[in-house]
Amino acid sequence: MKLAVTGGAGLVGRFIVEDALARGDSVSVLCHQAPAPGFFSGPVTHVPYALGDRPALSGFDAVIHCAFSHVPGRYRGGEGDDPNGFVCANLDGSVALFEAAKADAVSRVLFLSTRAVYGAYPPGTVLHEDLEPRPDTLYGRVKWQAEQALQALSGNGFNGVSLRATGIYGPAGPGRPHKWTDLFADFRAGRPIAPRKGTELHGRDLAAAARLVMAAAPGPWNLSDIVLDRHDLLAMVAGLTGIDHPPPPRATGKVSAMATDRLRALGWRPGGMDLLRATLPALI
Repeated sequence: MKLAVTGGAGLVGRFIVEDALARGDSVSVLCHQAPAPGFFSGPVTHVPYALGDRPALSGFDAVIHCAFSHVPGRYRGGEGDDPNGFVCANLDGSVALFEAAKADAVSRVLFLSTRAVYGAYPPGTVLHEDLEPRPDTLYGRVKWQAEQALQALSGNGFNGVSLRATGIYGPAGPGRPHKWTDLFADFRAGRPIAPRKGTELHGRDLAAAARLVMAAAPGPWNLSDIVLDRHDLLAMVAGLTGIDHPPPPRATGKVSAMATDRLRALGWRPGGMDLLRATLPALI
């Protein structure tokens, strides 16, 4: 299979690229700068790309769109002080890519969307794909509007698939910080850490899901695994490092987790807490 992956050098994109390389696919990485030598486990082709470009995509079997422009380290609130620029880059830029893929007869586009499209449902709601999105952040609205644009373009041999992913964890690649780098540094230093819990998914499991839905029915697919409290995460870090001060208190309140029954029916099985425990030593 010949794949084009936008944002392929990012945290999520890299997992998808590595999964494709392991399966013997030909991969082109669409991003600003060519990845450093050795960043990936095998050879990739670099295609210079910025959101808003309409790259030549003829000959690709699929495009996987992971690129996203935001304030570093932030998705919700990632617009910073430039909401118009945020919308132009991420919504208009995504639509331009979808249109380019359809014009060049690419049969399938996978779009990395987000749990944030569900937005304002009460805490503790089980989020199924058939629930109407209620995004309550600009981030969620942009992703939801991009999903709708991709769906509107679909048909006549062009299939758009949206992957609604929760927070992604895992190694970020040589020389790159992972999502918990700052959190772990604060814990080591004894700085105050606010209680929090949320849903998480290993990037490896996201890549496996993307592979499964490549040939499955279109429409949104929820991607989520564990509900993780910072208390438990940092207690595990303390056990591995010998840090002797306590983790933050457990968070109160309920978490609205995404149901993944639809994806599990295809045979998808995420790694759960066992995979988190196995991954942590590489992150600290």
